[in-house]
Amino acid sequence: MTVSLSTTRTGSGEPLLLLHGMGSSRRDFTAVADLLAERFDVLNVDLPGVGRSPVLERRPTVAAITDAVERTLDAAGVGSVHVLGNSLGARVALELAVRGRARSVVAIAPSGLNVPRERAFQGTGMALARVVTRTTAPLVEPLSRSAPGRATLLAPLKARAWSTSPEEAIGAREGFADSRDFWRTLLWGLLLDVPRGLDRIDCPVTLVQGVADWVASGQTVRYLPLVPGSRFRPLLWAGHAPQSDRPRTIVRLVEEAARRAGQPADSSALRYEQRNRAPDIASVKSASQAGSSDAKAV
Repeated sequence: MTVSLSTTRTGSGEPLLLLHGMGSSRRDFTAVADLLAERFDVLNVDLPGVGRSPVLERRPTVAAITDAVERTLDAAGVGSVHVLGNSLGARVALELAVRGRARSVVAIAPSGLNVPRERAFQGTGMALARVVTRTTAPLVEPLSRSAPGRATLLAPLKARAWSTSPEEAIGAREGFADSRDFWRTLLWGLLLDVPRGLDRIDCPVTLVQGVADWVASGQTVRYLPLVPGSRFRPLLWAGHAPQSDRPRTIVRLVEEAARRAGQPADSSALRYEQRNRAPDIASVKSASQAGSSDAKAV
């Protein structure tokens, strides 16, 4: 499949990609998207089978989903990007980093490192959520108009579910009830996924998990010894998808990761250009020498 994923693009500056989790849509970043657009060129995508994004013809493994994301970036004329991802989206963000396409990553509760017992628990919970939201789908929009209604809909994912927006509640319906490839994504994208090549990541990575997150269990910190130079940040008063629980903190973490990445021509960006764009050797040497000079100056 060569069709791009459905994307909204706002703001200006260095490119920042937003990747939502399974059971939601790009609406889940409503609380932070405008704040991020004040500094970044924000690309907010719906993952395959969600919203207007097409279903993958291949099995929706993390690799296949990442391929679709890369094609979307190519179509938008964007090379390496900063990435903010949540859950499955965070796992895809790390895969982009493995491929050298990420300038920096903020990964909130990334999937992929839970043990079999935890996978069974997560799979059962996701399956039940699918069945319940499919049954109650007509009620989602009316419930989304009130704080108590949104709290009822989003309590499993948010620590402060009453403070969410109607957009986020609709996003949960799009991700659970309306998803056109839910079961295959659950199997291949979550339950059977095993991360590989994490030691090849050479961009700044911040791993984030809400202390009230019961969905991700303890798998987020398991990435720390596997991702070189990664940092872990627990969030108080935050759940599995804390974008609206702690929006300004999330924005600050993205900005900090981007600053750690330095100039756009950092090592990961250069590696991506060398592998996929085949620039002339002189330009690569020039960029590398400039980086060395900066390091000596510091």
